[in-house]
Amino acid sequence: MLQGKKIVLGITGSIAAYKSCLIIRQLIKKGAEVQVVITPAGKEFITPVTLSALTSKPVISEFFAQRDGTWHSHVDLGLWADAMLIAPATASSIGKMANGVADNMLITTYLSMKAPVFIAPAMDLDMYAHPSTQKNLKTLQSYGNHIIEPGTGFLASKLEGKGRMEEPENIVDCLEQFFARKESMKGKKVLITAGPTYEKIDPVRFIGNYSSGKMGFALANECANRGAWVELVCGPVSSAMQVNNQSIHRTDVESAHEMFEACKALYPSMDSAILCAAVADFAPERTAEQKIKRTGDDMVIRLKPNPDIAASLGKMKKKGQTLVGFALETNDEESNAQVKLKKKNFDFIVLNSLKDEGAGFRTDTNKITIITADTKKDYPLKPKEEVAKDIVDNLECL
Repeated sequence: MLQGKKIVLGITGSIAAYKSCLIIRQLIKKGAEVQVVITPAGKEFITPVTLSALTSKPVISEFFAQRDGTWHSHVDLGLWADAMLIAPATASSIGKMANGVADNMLITTYLSMKAPVFIAPAMDLDMYAHPSTQKNLKTLQSYGNHIIEPGTGFLASKLEGKGRMEEPENIVDCLEQFFARKESMKGKKVLITAGPTYEKIDPVRFIGNYSSGKMGFALANECANRGAWVELVCGPVSSAMQVNNQSIHRTDVESAHEMFEACKALYPSMDSAILCAAVADFAPERTAEQKIKRTGDDMVIRLKPNPDIAASLGKMKKKGQTLVGFALETNDEESNAQVKLKKKNFDFIVLNSLKDEGAGFRTDTNKITIITADTKKDYPLKPKEEVAKDIVDNLECL
């Protein structure tokens, strides 16, 4: 899967820098082309001559190659690469990357990178566990970077483990796994809904729910990372919720009716739809044009049913299309999910319960059960990025 891939290898000032030689050898053995970018501190641990001999390319360290004005273009590197791997990544470089401190060639290359970025932290355990380092790593993950967690060899979404850098063979395996997944949904088109809907009472008030959109965004990123084109229809979420993958087209809506119209228009051309949004079942019968003033001790708001997006798409579903739903329940969870599965014509339904600590709205984790007409599979509590992998794995098996 690495044959012909162009990899920018970033090396920072860590004692683990010597392991970069092993990474280079394995990447080249698997057919990749490697360009090293090293920080000034990194050159204190390993010489550019060694790295250049392994890659058959001059090592890039400074902005300017010579005193005649010749310079290295970090923008060109960002366009050239299929992936950027920063291994080892020190706490200092991680902090600079998270906060955009572009004071060396490696950081400017990272900030210009159009390809996926993989980061292998390397530092002592106390530094790794420090809240500032953890915050910076979470920030980098929120930007769409992949953290190769120390001691696991898997693409991490939970930030635990020892501070030492992951072993070179496991780092290279992570890149291979990524590129293998990247092709698995190539050519597929997936509709995903995310977030809440807001149903206006008046210009300043609404009926809504606590959905953050995190699960839907994780699903969108996972499908795009596997090569799919994703249409993400998103209700009102925090401005911090952003998509950075060029294979995701985002449509922002506010109300259930707007989400219904967007989904109805998009679904006929999709291969699959994952309905993750927490759509309001009801909306105010009337929306006041002006802010409602308090005039008495109570107020009655009459509600009308919103369009049933899931049921409508279930009726529209054609041969070859798949439809996945979600059920967030507070009681009789499994029986309610089974009814919804059949009624909405889902291929499978993802059940989660507000009774499970760490699952549901406004959390970074989720605990799900995937139910089909014939099967049921329980999954443990996981970060939502990992849950997204489980859901998309099931989608690919249909």
